[in-house]
Formats: sequence, structure tokens, C-alpha cells
Amino acid sequence: MKKRKVFSATAPFLLLFLALSHAFVANLQAQTEAFFKGKTIRIIVGLSAGGGYDRSARLISRYLGQFIAGNPAIIVQNMPGAGSVVAANYVYGVAKPDGLTLLAPHANIYLSQLAEHKETKFDLRKFNWIGAAEKDDIMIFMRADAPYNSIGDIVKAKEPPRCGSTSVNSPDYVMSRILEETIGAKINNVLGYPGSSEIALGMERGEVMCMGLMVSTYFTREPFLSWQKRGFTRFLAQSGRKRDERVPGAPTIFELMNEYKTAATSRRVAEAMLLGG
Repeated sequence: MKKRKVFSATAPFLLLFLALSHAFVANLQAQTEAFFKGKTIRIIVGLSAGGGYDRSARLISRYLGQFIAGNPAIIVQNMPGAGSVVAANYVYGVAKPDGLTLLAPHANIYLSQLAEHKETKFDLRKFNWIGAAEKDDIMIFMRADAPYNSIGDIVKAKEPPRCGSTSVNSPDYVMSRILEETIGAKINNVLGYPGSSEIALGMERGEVMCMGLMVSTYFTREPFLSWQKRGFTRFLAQSGRKRDERVPGAPTIFELMNEYKTAATSRRVAEAMLLGG
């Protein structure tokens, strides 16, 4: 039996599509290079210099320009205030929307918009999101000489400990509120610090006795490395589902909710709030 010849129109059209796509990409690359060449991109950090957000932004700024056509220069500008609200307001309402300004805010800055704070002048839905430097867990710790040995002591305490924080957007503030709502551990948050460096100084001075921080930040920079060596702090709780091996003695919020038999509705709220950390 004579075999029938089969003609396929797919291959020619596929080749044509690939050729057109290549031309489009090449043209886009040329336009992008022409735009960014000789330009400077600013990364606006919503907290003070020296903290975890600032360090991440400065690390990224060293390499980001190499991966953008035209190899623009990258600089970091700190604009602390109201837990990144000042910086977000600036990028949203003042900076030109020309692709030359990036924002590095607190991970939970969305809370300001949800709470409809009068200081909030931005709409996060209209930002173009790029990505996150990392996904890390939060932990709360305090001076080792403070009269609280555990979260249980804070639950029973008549007077809550004073913890330093930047604003209601900060992960440590969110963590403290979760602890209060889920297990009744009340914490008196002292707001208004420009960043974690200033809170750390406040702890050393005795202005506050506790603070919260991303776990990786604590174990990668001063003064926390020196604090760890000399036993200046005591770890109280962490946000992950499993204990971080660097903080084995601090229970997770999920362990604490099991211990204190937290209601299902409060658990769901806690899980949702921790997604922004």
C-alpha cells in the first residue's frame, strides 16, 4: 500500500513565530539598554541605616545593575519613618514612575493601608511588585536580666514588658499582637524607633527590655553576635512552624497555641498575619 504523504503546517509557522519573537526581544533589549544606560536607580529603604532591610538593599545594589540592560548605577537611600510609611508615600506620590525608583519597605506595610491610617497616602495595589530578598521567621527576645524567663511568665505577669518597635507594620509588632490575641501574652510596644539598630541601643540602655527581629538578621550582624556570645539575651518565641536550629529553646507560636488551646478562629487570624512576615 502506498503511504500517504502528510503535510504539517505547524513547523513553518512555528519557525516564523520564533523569528518574530527573537526580533521582538532584540528590539526590546535595545530599547531597555538605551533607556537605562548612564542612569541611576534608587532603592528607597523605609528604615534606618545598619538594619536588616538596609543591609539587604545594599547587598542587592552591588549586583542588580549587572542584570539590567544598560548597566545602570544602583544607590540606596534611607527614608525611615512610621515603619516605612514615609518611604512608601514618597515613592507613590513624589518619585516619578519612570522605573528608576524602587521601594524596600517593611514586609507588613500593607497593615497601614488595611487599617486606613491617616498617614497612609499610598495604594499598594498600584505598585509593581518585584520580589523579596528572603522568607524568614520572626523571633522575640529580651535581656537575660529581665524578670521574665519565658512567654509563660509574660502571660502571668501583672505588668507587661516594654518592647521596642518601629511601627505597627513591623514584624515584631505583628508577632507581639499575635501572642496577645492567641495566648494572652501582653507586651507593651514602644513605637517610633527608626530601625533595629536604634532599638538594640535602647535595649542596652535599658529603655526597653525586649525586641523582635528576623532570625537570620540576629545571627549575621552586630550587636547581636556579641550579645549571643556574652549571654545578653534570652529567646522567648518564634513564628515558624518548626523551631529554628539556632533558636532551639524558644517555642513556636504554633506550639504555644497548642499549649494554650487557642480557638480555631484566632489560629486562622494568626496564620494569615504571619504570611506577610
